[in-house]
Amino acid sequence: MPHSCDSSDSSSFSQSPPPSKQDSSDDMRKVQRREKNRIAAQKSRLRQTQKADTLHLESEDLERQNAALRREIKQLTEEMKHFTSVLSSHEPLCSILTSPPPPPEVLYATHSFHQPHISSPRFQH
Repeated sequence: MPHSCDSSDSSSFSQSPPPSKQDSSDDMRKVQRREKNRIAAQKSRLRQTQKADTLHLESEDLERQNAALRREIKQLTEEMKHFTSVLSSHEPLCSILTSPPPPPEVLYATHSFHQPHISSPRFQH
């Protein structure tokens, strides 16, 4: 039997019960909750971005400090090599190292040395 489209069939599909006060109130709460959630998510993303930016800046600062410290280590290592070389060339000629130790009263006597014993390129002008 063919399907007919009489008015009673079409009315059952197109009509829905009128919205009640409860449905309207629930819909309003859903909209408010979604808006509040949207704002909270936006704030959370902003905080995450700010934290990432702060960590990035801190990382760059630490990288600069690390590079400066590595340069200082390199310079101090070179200076140590220089002093080691100067000391090793001085030791065979040093009269203090080849002579017997002085008596204790000489060790504690006041000396006024105004010239440096070993010169360093770092301190020369």
